[in-house]
Amino acid sequence: MIEQKGILFILSGPSGVGKGTVRKALFEQDTHLRYSISMTTRNMRPGEQDGVDYFYKSKEEFERLITQNKLLEYASYVDNYYGTPRDYVEETLEAGHDVFLEIEVQGALQVKENFPQGVFIFLIPPSLEELKNRIVGRGTETPDLVKNRLNAARDEIEMMDAYDYVVVNDQLDHAVSKIQSIVQGEHCKRERVAKEYKKALEVN
Repeated sequence: MIEQKGILFILSGPSGVGKGTVRKALFEQDTHLRYSISMTTRNMRPGEQDGVDYFYKSKEEFERLITQNKLLEYASYVDNYYGTPRDYVEETLEAGHDVFLEIEVQGALQVKENFPQGVFIFLIPPSLEELKNRIVGRGTETPDLVKNRLNAARDEIEMMDAYDYVVVNDQLDHAVSKIQSIVQGEHCKRERVAKEYKKALEVN
């Protein structure tokens, strides 16, 4: 029997494009996917659990992991580190589960450097006008912040060449079904199947 390893899928795109909404809808339909649990140095909040919401580490522990190249990506926000632990991802993949990482563009580019065998999916809005409407619709941004976000989005969209697939988030169900097709297609890729099949033949 062929036992396929899991695949790391990275969903990325400009802020406001709807990455979180698409990821949640995808997970409601695809129960075999595993969400990548992040690591952080911020304090645990009431109701949170270590290894469920985040892996909680001290600043010293986190910085040691950085020097040991044990993070696929990391960033610092408001005096706290956040990152993706390599060991957790690799162990989950070895167990045959696909791992899904939803992340900003800069983080995705770090992952590409550290884990190039991942599958990188870029989520884009149907238009910048639509992105502007979504950001304004949140009601949390000042006009200046909206402008800054749109400028950043324009720069990030130019980075789509670093990705394997591009999905337009026009309608939620369309975007989700396209990502499901990508997941299935990647598992059927000749080089993945052939490698595992040849291994199985050697065993027999």
